[in-house]
Parts: sequence; C-alpha cells; structure tokens
Amino acid sequence: MLENLNQLVKENVQDAIVNNSAVPDEQNEAAISAASGSIIDALKQQLSSGNIGSLVDAFKGGNAEGSAVAQEATSGFSDKLAAMGINMDTAKSIAASVIPSIVGKFVNKTNDPGDSSFNIQDVISKVSGPDGKFDLSDVTRMFTEKTDVNGDGKDDGIIDKLKGLFS
Repeated sequence: MLENLNQLVKENVQDAIVNNSAVPDEQNEAAISAASGSIIDALKQQLSSGNIGSLVDAFKGGNAEGSAVAQEATSGFSDKLAAMGINMDTAKSIAASVIPSIVGKFVNKTNDPGDSSFNIQDVISKVSGPDGKFDLSDVTRMFTEKTDVNGDGKDDGIIDKLKGLFS
C-alpha cells in the first residue's frame, strides 16, 4: 500500500517538487516519501485521537480534500519540507498545492471497486499498526452496534476500541 501511495504522490508532484528549483534535485525522493509519509501519519493521528468520524467522512467520498486528514497531512508535510532546509513559506505552498488533491485521489482510489491498488482493509491495517488490532469489520461494528462499556448510558465502543489500538 505504501508503494502505491508513493507512486500516486510521484504522479502528482512533478511541478510542485521535481520541477521546483526550491527543492534540490537530490531531495526529490525524500520529499516524495515525506508527502506519502505525512498522509499515513495523518491517518494514524486521526485514529489515535479518536477522530474516527472525520476519518470515515473522508473515506465516504465526501470532501476528502478539505478533510481533517488532508489538513493534518498538509501541515505535517510542510514541517518535513522545512526540516529538509526548504523555506517554511515555500514548504507550506508546496504542501498546500499537492497534499489535498493527493488525499482526494487516494480516497477515490480506495472507494473505487474497479481499482485494486488501494484497499480500505489494507489502509486500516497499515495505519492501525503491525499487531492487527483493528480491521474493517471493527469499524462496521462500531457504527452499527451501541456499546455502553462503563454503564454511564453513553455509547463508548468507538473510543474504547481506538484507545486499545495504540497501547
């Protein structure tokens, strides 16, 4: 999945990174990896912080480009570019010009049954970690079953499951 995401990034950053004199040629590959890594990091952050609703909204085909995932990834990518020595204003401009559209294409490919390059189960597995504590059936169950874990009358299932992911 990460290789496919790197390829998606490569296909969409020619002008913003590769042909950009502000990004030294020897840092093109690192910048591309930083872009895809920032998207994965943003997905992980959304899960770990309990923002499953915004994550689900992005993957339902809503406004993926304006989603919390895209915003988080854009910010993370800006920081990574700046850490490579690229001027922060330039880094922000590059990130804003590529990350939202890549997140949108990523979500579209994930939702496209005719495109096997991205599978929602693979995405969830990748962002939930190597121990496999989380899978798509867990997400489905969280949205179809009400679970009051601590007896306070509130549905606790989603948050409790997410807390267990990263412990």
